[in-house]
Amino acid sequence: MKLLFDFLPIILFFGAFKYGEGHAAWAARFATEHFGFMVSGGVVGIEEAPVLLGTVVAIVATCAQIAYLLARRRKVDMILWITFGIVVVLGGATIWFHNPDFIKWKLTVLYWGSGIAFWVSQTFFGKNLLQALMGEQLILPAKVWQRLNVLWIAFYAAMGLLNLYVAYNYSTSAWANFKVFGATGLMLVFMIAQGFYVSRYLEPDPASETKQP
Repeated sequence: MKLLFDFLPIILFFGAFKYGEGHAAWAARFATEHFGFMVSGGVVGIEEAPVLLGTVVAIVATCAQIAYLLARRRKVDMILWITFGIVVVLGGATIWFHNPDFIKWKLTVLYWGSGIAFWVSQTFFGKNLLQALMGEQLILPAKVWQRLNVLWIAFYAAMGLLNLYVAYNYSTSAWANFKVFGATGLMLVFMIAQGFYVSRYLEPDPASETKQP
């Protein structure tokens, strides 16, 4: 359920984009009538209407996520606040300037921002963020945590570049497919491969050993 909650803005963005793409004339008319005040010139064209609708839906969905968590008095993760800030700024620029390139940068900004945070924390503060996030679930040697940290930094850097490559060399429709399926699939493959690597170094949990007769 949490996974679905986390991916909800992406899913809704994709659904709104694809629907707008399949009904381009309607999407342009609907966007102009309801969101024209948010767009430079007040008129939304057929080509940019699908991504504009998807962007509006993604912004609303992210706001709804935060509002729901706050209403339930639950913690809003820092990554959600960061995502909210990025999607509002870049999404707002996409809407105002009729330019999908801004929202296409969102993935790259998130990937590179995460990679930089991992690198800066380890290099300048001697703190492994990955270990800080997962250390309670996994007991691993320090050298393995260090390798995993480097792997994640490299992965984030590569994914940021790949997102830009797709964004600037393929259609917006192809990029939307990559955003939902390609990037998610590559993340899943990376995590599975990481799981196989980590399994060789897992140490027994001392707490569980003390409970054995």
